[in-house]
Parts: sequence; structure tokens; C-alpha cells
Amino acid sequence: MSEKTAAASAAKAPAAKFGGKGLNIAIIVAAVLTVAGLALWVVQLTGGMVQTNMRNLDSWGLYITMFMFLVGLSAGGLIISSVPKAFGMKGFGGISKIAVWTSICCTVLAIGFVVVDLGQPMRLWELFIYSNLGSPLMWDIVVLGTYLILSIVYLWAQLQAEKGKVSHVALRVISVIALVCAVLVHSVTAWIFGLQQAHELWHTALLGPWFVSSALVCGTALVLVVIIALRKAGYLDVEQANIVKLAKMLGAFVCVDLYFFGCDLLTSAFPNGSGAEVVSMLVAGPLAPFFWTEIVGCILCAAICFVPKLRTTPLVVVGSVLAILGIFCKRVQLLVGGFQIPNIDYAVALFPTSTVNSSAASFAEVYHGMIYMPSMLEVGVMVGVIGLGALMLCLGLKYLPLRPVEREDS
Repeated sequence: MSEKTAAASAAKAPAAKFGGKGLNIAIIVAAVLTVAGLALWVVQLTGGMVQTNMRNLDSWGLYITMFMFLVGLSAGGLIISSVPKAFGMKGFGGISKIAVWTSICCTVLAIGFVVVDLGQPMRLWELFIYSNLGSPLMWDIVVLGTYLILSIVYLWAQLQAEKGKVSHVALRVISVIALVCAVLVHSVTAWIFGLQQAHELWHTALLGPWFVSSALVCGTALVLVVIIALRKAGYLDVEQANIVKLAKMLGAFVCVDLYFFGCDLLTSAFPNGSGAEVVSMLVAGPLAPFFWTEIVGCILCAAICFVPKLRTTPLVVVGSVLAILGIFCKRVQLLVGGFQIPNIDYAVALFPTSTVNSSAASFAEVYHGMIYMPSMLEVGVMVGVIGLGALMLCLGLKYLPLRPVEREDS
């Protein structure tokens, strides 16, 4: 038996194992979580949003945090897939279709979290018939829908290109459009927050590039975790050199993201800047556990990615998970922290349980010490939506032709 034939046989054997009992069990577990999440969502619909811990102070909570987080995962994955084809660069060992499919799954989940946050699904219809095209919220809805459709078209184009039905030029054009749309969808999401002048932590022009850098971090990390797991299961045959290239990219993205964060904190806090209270809240206040988890996790991730002796496959997975966790903590800091320190007193209505003992009390004094924590219902619905994403990912791996047909992408 020739060396080439032996290698091909070795690659096929684990692949058959991958698509067997283990994958079917994963599909069943994901389906159960999805059904449980739907049941909890029905409970939320019947009992109302009062069952969550979102109130006037924190009108957005876990659902919108997950929306921001998943949009980043989605955009980052699509960027990793489209950049090599858009610029005619060498790819990463046939991971392009996997990256696009994970991007599609994350986009569906992001839209799902918007739906559960609306309170009633019929409000989706109201968004369109009473839409205000001058609102960044509508920009985000339009761009996100376009982004999902474009991602599906991009995956379809790659499959057709493998069959010779789509030219390389056409695929490259679609790649460029996908890349632009991936950056745009995250920029528009950032503008929703950055244009809110009443919130100290949000009102910064740096939020756009900061969101894009975070998307590159968590998107690259997610792709790394997925392809390493699929290589271990025998689904993909990705060379270690391509894993190393992605790991180095992840390290670079982490450093850029930390740089942006540092710039924002330094500008706010020094010397006695208007945002000093924000920095204090993040560094030593109630959100400090999220802040230090992000900083320490991202530093450890960068060390793993850049130090050759640490860049083993298990540690690359650990570093990637730390990066994803760090970006999630950043999203929590941004959303929850943005509601804590308003630029305008009494910027929103008080809810009935608030007590004001002084007519001169400021908005910050009224809500002093009140930090949002999601209710168990919110957590349950979140797990159900994540289960839907896992179900989509597993079904795609089982039924879609996502394996590379060539050794390398171009």
C-alpha cells in the first residue's frame, strides 16, 4: 500500500466514527435543550418580562449581552473565512466552509436572542411596519438580516465552486462583499451603544473598532476550538502549521483588543477624567470580577499563542476558551456597566420599588449599589437558544458537505 493510500485510509476511518453514535447523541442532547428553552420561553411569554430581572435601570440584560457576543463570534468567523479568498491568500487547510457554517449558526442565535428580548414575537412584525430608518436599531436589523442571507449565499457559492459551477472570480467578489458586511454588522451594533449620549461607558467613538477587534478575537478562538475538535474526531485533516498560524493570529488580535481597551481606560481616568468613575467601577467595583477575568484570561491566551513551548494543541484550546470567556466578560461589563453611571440625572423613569428620601437626590444615588443579575428564567432561555445553535452545528456537520475537497484553500 502506498503512503498516499495509507494516509487516505487513516483519514477515512475516524470520520466514519465521527458521524456515528457520538454525533447522534450530541444531536439528541442539543434537541432536548432546545425544546426545554422553548418551553421556558413560553413561560416568559405567558407571565411577561417581569419574570426577568430587567427593569428600567437595566432595560437590556442577558439576552442583549448574548446578542452582542454572538454577533462578534459570527463576524469573526466569517472574516477568517473570507479574508484568504478576498485577497488571494493561502487558506488555513480547508476550514473555510466550517468557519462559514459556525458563523451562520451564531447569526441565527443572535437573531433568536433579539426575538426573546422583544417580549412578544409579534413585535418583530411591528418593527418593520412601524420602522424608523433613522434609528441605528433599524440599521442593525437590516444589516443583520442581510448578513445572514449573504453568509448562506457565501457557503452555497463555495459548494458550487467546488463543483465547478461558480468561477474563482465570482467567489472572490462574494468573499469581498462578505468581508465588508461582516465588519459593517459589528460596526452598526457598536453605533447603537456609542450614540447613546446618556450613558457614560457607551458614548465613545472607539466602540466601533473595539467591537471589530473583539469579534476577531472570539471568532478566531471559536474557529480554532471547532477545527481542533473536528480534527481530533477525524472530521478534518488540518495540518498543525495551519493551527499555529491561526493561533498566532489570535494572539495578535488579543493584543490589539487589549490595546484599544487600555486606550479607552487611560483616556477616561487620566488625569481625573470624566470617566474616572467608570474605571473605578470596572477595576475595583461590582464589575471587577468580569474585568480581571477578561484581562488575565486574554494575557494568558496571548502568552500561549506567542510562546512556542506553550503552543501545544491542548493549551491552544485552553487559550482560545479563555479568549472567548474574556470577550463575553467584556460584553457584560459594557452592557451592565453602561446602565450604572448615566450622564443625565433621571434619564429613565423610576420603577415603583425605588425610594427617594431627598428631593435633591441624583439618579445615581437613587440606584446606588443596584447591579443587574439575570433570573433563572433568563438563564434557562439562554441555554435553550445555545442548544439550538449546537443542534444546527451538529446537523450541519452530519448532513452538509463541509469537509474540504482539496488539501488547501486558495
